[in-house]
Amino acid sequence: MAYTYRLAALLVLLTAPVVFSSAMMDEQPFRPSSISLNYSLSVTKNNISLNYSLSVKKDNISLNIVWYGKFTPIQRAVIVDFIRSLNSPSDAKGPSVASWWKTTEKYKGGASKIVLGKQLLLEDYPFGKSLKSPHLKALSGKLNGGGVGAITAVLTAKDVTVEGFCMNRCGTHGSKSSSLDGGAYVWVGNSEKQCPGYCAWPFHQPLSGPQSPPLIAPNGDVGVDGMIINLATLLVNAVNGEQEPASFCVDRFGSGAYPGYPGRVLVDKTTGASYNALGLAGRKYLLPAMWDPQAAECRTLV
Repeated sequence: MAYTYRLAALLVLLTAPVVFSSAMMDEQPFRPSSISLNYSLSVTKNNISLNYSLSVKKDNISLNIVWYGKFTPIQRAVIVDFIRSLNSPSDAKGPSVASWWKTTEKYKGGASKIVLGKQLLLEDYPFGKSLKSPHLKALSGKLNGGGVGAITAVLTAKDVTVEGFCMNRCGTHGSKSSSLDGGAYVWVGNSEKQCPGYCAWPFHQPLSGPQSPPLIAPNGDVGVDGMIINLATLLVNAVNGEQEPASFCVDRFGSGAYPGYPGRVLVDKTTGASYNALGLAGRKYLLPAMWDPQAAECRTLV
């Protein structure tokens, strides 16, 4: 489904510097939050593979983005708006991205604030279109800003294959280096052309199981809206690593969810798109349930 976006939605990319280069960037000033880690994690559809120890002192966490491959300005705006919405309540009435993120306050260490950092566009595929796991760590080092107070998100375009992608993972997060001051990285791939039924469900029919009709993606882009789900999961887990709160509630988006059914969610009366969270710039997103340690249950926004 096609959507028309306001010019202001595209101008949001100006909130962080974007660098068109494949060269390493200089470090940003150190930020006060602290992430000490030595781990790796992969998000699969049915289980989470863990091998790590993580300690987070929560404060402002700078989130840098490496765009690997070709993303349209609208695709980048949708993802950037999501990141900006994590700590900025929407003016619209209803469940918001910020209220979803607020659940992280209930975990050890308290609240954390994600601050949009630098962005790097690598549209010339410097490592080719078929990546291995070491390439992801190398790409995360292209933006060395913030030290242990930073996370770098490596986002790969729909024509980029990654080792294990679509076979046993939709994304991963880990340490950028073996040292404790290297910061963390997350990687998420666009599955639109490769495995939307695996990594972009419920916006595409699943590969197996009940074949219920797919939901309409809230931003009109199955691949990018699927990336939001996986990025949201990985960011929550990266700052709350010992609990992995988003990994306990895989494929639950609304009340009454069960395997093969995402649950009762909100529907846009004009477009028919499904969502459960409002963001900045009039955006709508579908976000996964998060484990609420106080209620001892998977908590959905709707």
